[in-house]
Amino acid sequence: MPQAVGARRLPVPEGKSGCPINLTAELLGDRWSLVVLRDVMFGGHRHFRELLTHSVEGIASNILASRLSKLVEAGLLSRHDDPSHRQKIDYRLTEAAIELVPVMAQLGAWGSRWLPTTPELSIRAELLAAGGPKMWQRFMDELRAVHLKGRPQPADGVLAELTLAYERAAAAADRPR
Repeated sequence: MPQAVGARRLPVPEGKSGCPINLTAELLGDRWSLVVLRDVMFGGHRHFRELLTHSVEGIASNILASRLSKLVEAGLLSRHDDPSHRQKIDYRLTEAAIELVPVMAQLGAWGSRWLPTTPELSIRAELLAAGGPKMWQRFMDELRAVHLKGRPQPADGVLAELTLAYERAAAAADRPR
């Protein structure tokens, strides 16, 4: 039986226990959910085709469709009709997903420190770790403006800074040595 949905509760099943770590792992612990959220959050990809074609890990279309549905049902993404095309859906982060920024920053920092990552794919995590809670808050405020209030992505915001660092690292990785 699902938990009661309040101002601070997501519409998810009770889970195997009431442990917050277990419930979070049940919601986000599959192979693709965090990756989809990462691509919406840090990649700025908000449409199915963008998420599919820009997936570094090569997510299959049926898996992407399943994860998007799961994340919408769980209250982490919302679906909006895209005025530019009748059949296009715009996926936006909800407040609950935006509040995952510090978790994503910590996961990225841990992975950069302990796992065999590549420079271009770890630069954003390293910058977020170095920027700490102040940068995370700025990024969450930026995401709220874009995803919750429908404002355009700022050209000088945190996402722009992270994207520029990624592009520079990717260009450096592509240069012959």
